[in-house]
Amino acid sequence: MKLVLGLEIHIQVNAKHKMFCGCLADIWQAEPNSHTCPTCLGLPGALPVPNFEAVQKAHKLGMVLNCVINTNSHFDRKHYFYPDLPKGYQISQYKEPLCGRGCLELNSGYCVDIERVHLEEDTAKSFHADGKTLIDFNKSGIALIEIVTAPCFGQVADAVEFCKKVQDIARVCDVSDADMEKGNMRLEANISLRTAEMEQAGILPTYKVEVKNINSFRFMEKAVLFELNRQTELFDSGQTPKQENRGWDEKKQGTVSQRTKEEAHDYRYFPDPDIPPLHFSSEYIAKLKQSLPELPHQLKTRLVKDYGLKPASAEFFVSGLGIELVPKFERVAMLTNDPVGTANVLINKAGLRTSSSEDLAKEVVQKRSSHTLTVSELTEVVSKVIVANPEVVANYKGGKESALQFLVGQCMRETQGKADPRTIIDLLKQTV
Repeated sequence: MKLVLGLEIHIQVNAKHKMFCGCLADIWQAEPNSHTCPTCLGLPGALPVPNFEAVQKAHKLGMVLNCVINTNSHFDRKHYFYPDLPKGYQISQYKEPLCGRGCLELNSGYCVDIERVHLEEDTAKSFHADGKTLIDFNKSGIALIEIVTAPCFGQVADAVEFCKKVQDIARVCDVSDADMEKGNMRLEANISLRTAEMEQAGILPTYKVEVKNINSFRFMEKAVLFELNRQTELFDSGQTPKQENRGWDEKKQGTVSQRTKEEAHDYRYFPDPDIPPLHFSSEYIAKLKQSLPELPHQLKTRLVKDYGLKPASAEFFVSGLGIELVPKFERVAMLTNDPVGTANVLINKAGLRTSSSEDLAKEVVQKRSSHTLTVSELTEVVSKVIVANPEVVANYKGGKESALQFLVGQCMRETQGKADPRTIIDLLKQTV
């Protein structure tokens, strides 16, 4: 049997206010039910007003995920009963989301098929203890972006990589803190199995099991692998897995049944009559695209090209906590004229990452001085770099000073940061 996996990723927007009211959205460690109002409590007569900041940030995320930006969009009511949903419905999007089809390329070159990126309101938070349920409505109404992929994953490793890339993008674009410990980012995996023949024919299974509210990449991987084994055993015994929602139980190291999974028609979607349709001009979309920051894949290319880092070193600075170190890396690389040595210190000495730029620069220089190559060895490296980069050499001869920095970076990469950049510069000027 072959794995068929689709993802739903929920990301809380780091907007100042909630999605449809004026309540402050910074609820981390706040007193329960202290960030509420008639709107997010679902009281009769309270009317929702969309948060334009959240709409913009959802659009930004959709643009980076190469989605089609819909010029016309609207909010729908999604009906279902649950204690943490005070209105008896959730304001979400269905037929006309903010962003349509898109894709994101993985390191392998495989492109993940994204069906939609839409905006909705988060639910409240339930606490179950001693046979009672307590509800904190601080989270109710927080702006929530949902990214829905096609059932396009056949390997759980690809799904994990995709989620990590989305987290990095959300942070770089200042859409969300995407802190999974705080619940800013939650994963849901739709898992089913099919035969090799079905896969070849492009036929999807008639059921899916959704594992809800996963709060770590490791837990998602465990949940998918557990379901792969559980569902395989059911098929081997002649049964078809039930279409249901399940949750990951870390103590039991397995998924547990929660409730029967609904179909789209069960939610009785219809346009929210209290919120007018949304229309976006081509000028608005163009201006928003221009405001996008340097993206992780663009940064990686620049780090390799301009600073001479190896792709593996550059990858460190475009993912996870490494993204936050990029400004410090660039400052120290400028101070030391040794980007490769700077990268090595930041990557390999985690305890120094909080040091000041000046102290890091001293560490880089000290490390370099104990591993400096001889002039004759450096001359060979310089000659090799010059021969390998004739266009850059021509640019330098034409007066482009930045070309010299590129050649220095290439030499530092060749020597793995063991060269004295000042000696490299002198040799380059003498040789070119």
